[in-house]
Amino acid sequence: MTRTPLALLTLTLAIMMGGCLPNTITINLDDAKGPVRETAVLGSRSAPDSVAQIDLVGVIGPTGFGLGPTASIDDLALMLRHAKSERSIKAVLLRIDSPGGGVGASETLHALLQDFRDETGKPVVVSMGNVAASGGYYVAMAGDTILAQPSSVTGSVGVIIPSINAAEGLGRIGITSNSITSGPNKDLASPVVPVNPEHQAILQSLVDDFYDQFRSLVLERRPDIADPDTTLDGRVFTGRQALEAGLIDELGGIPEAFDTAKDLAGLDRAKLVKLHRTRAAPATPYAGVTASDHTTTSTPTWPVPTIERTTGPGVYYLWLPPGTLGSP
Repeated sequence: MTRTPLALLTLTLAIMMGGCLPNTITINLDDAKGPVRETAVLGSRSAPDSVAQIDLVGVIGPTGFGLGPTASIDDLALMLRHAKSERSIKAVLLRIDSPGGGVGASETLHALLQDFRDETGKPVVVSMGNVAASGGYYVAMAGDTILAQPSSVTGSVGVIIPSINAAEGLGRIGITSNSITSGPNKDLASPVVPVNPEHQAILQSLVDDFYDQFRSLVLERRPDIADPDTTLDGRVFTGRQALEAGLIDELGGIPEAFDTAKDLAGLDRAKLVKLHRTRAAPATPYAGVTASDHTTTSTPTWPVPTIERTTGPGVYYLWLPPGTLGSP
């Protein structure tokens, strides 16, 4: 379908009048997911006991923020519930490939994993993939043991409130803000209001408090970090550097994490079963299982288009590589 410039302008204005201006509009036509399934992908397929692999892929939060797939809190909660209820599952291998995400969402995932460990006594071993930074690292600290590949990117312990200010530029073409607020701080960090030092101080206090919580958790879980002021200043590390800095326990991939999980669970023989909600069974531990598919039913179901805001205001444990949203 071809949209004229006038039609696009009309759509943009309609969204602005509705109170939000998304950077990307996503029409979601396929949002069905099935129940949690198990597929053996490694180890002794005939073994009665198993280690459950759960993949945490994408930005942590309600949407992907325009940075790729979303790491769903709901998916993780369902898979942990499955791992808790299945007696044959003796441990969990959490495979993380995430640059982080929302502060609250990262904290929620960490709490879910911690509760799972406390309630079941089943060990959780974290295996870092390409990236497990910021909120991804926050979640990883809920594990008993953390492994990373030599080339994994991790660390980025810190907090960010992505923000831009266009007030000066808009003023040059005669556009000024005319918001009606209930108090002087209600339009905090508005991109169309000149930068206010008092507003900046309030936002900095939020960042400082969240960072203090993040840092305290890291030091509690990783007490052997030799130089926390340097290591925890927001910088990222390769897997090898992270091992030297005390951020992780071992180097290795999924096979090594599987062996560690078996050792912690006291298993001589076991199979690695990948938990997924897709009908197509993954052939290997590295197969992507984030896509969903529809289950055939006797009654046709029609997809409902939704407009998804892929970026938004908030406070994030998020690593933004150069060239992505909010980075220099």
